Amino acid sequence: MGGKKQPKGGKKPFIKQVKTGIIQRYDVVADGVPAKVKIEKTEHSFVPLYNISFPKIEPATKAVLDEIRERLITEMDITPSEVLTPEGMNELKKAFSEKVVPLIESSLTHLPESEKQVLAGILLHNSLGLGGMEMLLQDKNLEEVVINGSKEPIWVYHREKGWLKTNMTLPSEVEIYNYAAQIGRKVGTQITNLSPLMDAYLTTGDRANATLFPISSHGNTMTIRKFARRPWTITDFIKSNTVPMDIAAFLWLALQYEMNSLIAGGTASGKTALLNVLMCFIPPTQRVISIEDTREMQLPDFLHWVPMTTRPANPEGKGEVSMLQLMINALRMRPDRMIVGEIRRSREAEVLFEAIHTGHSVYATMHANTANETLRRLTNPPINIPPALLGSLHLIVVMHRDRRRDLRRVLEVAELVDVSSGDKLKMEVNPLFKWMPGKDEFMPLEKSRMILERIKMFTGMSDSEVDRSLKEKKDILHWLVKKDVNDLNTVGKIVSEYYMDPEKVLKGIKKGEIRIDSLRVG
Repeated sequence: MGGKKQPKGGKKPFIKQVKTGIIQRYDVVADGVPAKVKIEKTEHSFVPLYNISFPKIEPATKAVLDEIRERLITEMDITPSEVLTPEGMNELKKAFSEKVVPLIESSLTHLPESEKQVLAGILLHNSLGLGGMEMLLQDKNLEEVVINGSKEPIWVYHREKGWLKTNMTLPSEVEIYNYAAQIGRKVGTQITNLSPLMDAYLTTGDRANATLFPISSHGNTMTIRKFARRPWTITDFIKSNTVPMDIAAFLWLALQYEMNSLIAGGTASGKTALLNVLMCFIPPTQRVISIEDTREMQLPDFLHWVPMTTRPANPEGKGEVSMLQLMINALRMRPDRMIVGEIRRSREAEVLFEAIHTGHSVYATMHANTANETLRRLTNPPINIPPALLGSLHLIVVMHRDRRRDLRRVLEVAELVDVSSGDKLKMEVNPLFKWMPGKDEFMPLEKSRMILERIKMFTGMSDSEVDRSLKEKKDILHWLVKKDVNDLNTVGKIVSEYYMDPEKVLKGIKKGEIRIDSLRVG
C-alpha cells in the first residue's frame, strides 16, 4: 500500500540511522572575546561538527580597526624577549590593550562599552596572535588544532569527542604560511621553500608543526598540540581508574626510594602523562633535570627543577642541540634525578644507563606495548643495551589505550630480575600487576623479588615498615581522591609535607585538620 518494502525475514536494514542533533554546548572566552561552541552530529558527515560562533565585524568597522592596527604596530616597540615567554606576552598584551581601547573609543564613539572591549580583543588576536584560531586555542576541551590546507575546514581533537570538523577555514595558503612564519620568527626559526618543515613553540608552551606545499601535497599545513593548562595528577588517574590505589601506592614507594623506571606504551597511550603524574612523588630536597624534544613535563613550582628541550638545526644546518648533548650536559649539572622524554637511539640509551651507574635516578619513556617487548627493544638493535647495564633498571610500567572504549589503563607493572647463570648474564621480566581488559580490573601477579628487597637493603626498613609505608601512602591517596585535590602544586605540597613531617600529615588527614592554604610555600 505504498509503504516501504521490508527486508526478507523481517530483519532490520543493515544501514543504521544515525542520530542527529546537538551533543554538547559550552562557552569560550579569549581576551574578552566571547564565543559559543556547539558540537553536533549531522546526516551528512561521518564525524561530529564543531561549530563555533563569535562576534563578526562589519566592513566599515573592520576598515577602522585595520587603520588602528597599522598605527599601533608602528608605534609599539616590541622586543624579542617580550614574545618569547608567557609573562612577556602577557605584559605585551596588557600594553597593547591600554593603547588600543582609547583609540577604539575615539574612533567608534557610537558603540556600547562592551562591544568596544570585544573589538579590542579581536584586534589583539589579529595583531599579536593567530586571528580567529585564538578562540580554538583557548578552548580547554581541545588537545589539537589542525589545518590541512585552505580548501578544507580546520579540524580539532576534543578530549571527550575525539576528532571533530569545525566550521572555520583559512581563506588562502598564504595566510597559513604567514601564521607559520609568525610562530617561527618568535622562536628564532623560519619556514621556507628550502626548509619546508618546522617545529616551534607558541609562547603558551603549545607545540606547533608546519609543512609547506608541495611537501604536503594538499596545501600548507599546521598542527598545534596544546600544552595542558591543568596537568593530570594522581588524583585524576585514580578517579578515572587509569591506575588503582594499590598500584599508585607501590609506584609512589618506588619513586620515593629512587627505583629507576621506564614508562612504556603505544602512541597516545598516556606514557608522558603517567610520567608527569609520578614526578610529584620526588622529594623537594632533590634537584631534577628534565630533557625533552617537546616540552610536556609540568612539575610542581616549588621543586628544584630545570627543564630543558632540544633544538633543531637552522636552515643552514647549524645550531642543533640534540637530546644526547643535553643528557651529557645534564650529568655536569649535579642532578639527583633525571627525566628523559623518550629513548629512541642506542647512544641515548647508553648515556641514560651510564647516568644510572654514576648514582643518578633516571626516569624515561619508550615506545613498546608490553614489558617483555620493552626488554627486547632494549637488548636488540638499534638500542642494543648490554645485559650488564640493564641490571640498574628496576621498574617497567606499561600504559595501554583501549581505542574501542576510549580507555587508558596501566597495562602492566613489572620489575627486571637478574637470572644470570655462570658467566652468562640475563635479565627477565617479573610481572607484578596486570590489567584484565574484559573485567576492567587490575590483578596482582607475582610478589616483588627485587624492588622491595632493594628498598629494604638501602633503607634498613623491615617488612612491617614497608607495609606501613604503603598503607600511609594509600591513606593519603584516599584523602586526595575524597577531597578531589587535583591541582598539581597542591598534590605536590601534600606529598612534600608528608616527607618533611609524616606524623603531622597523617594525623591531619585522620582528624580532618589539613588546610590547603596552610601548606608551606616550598
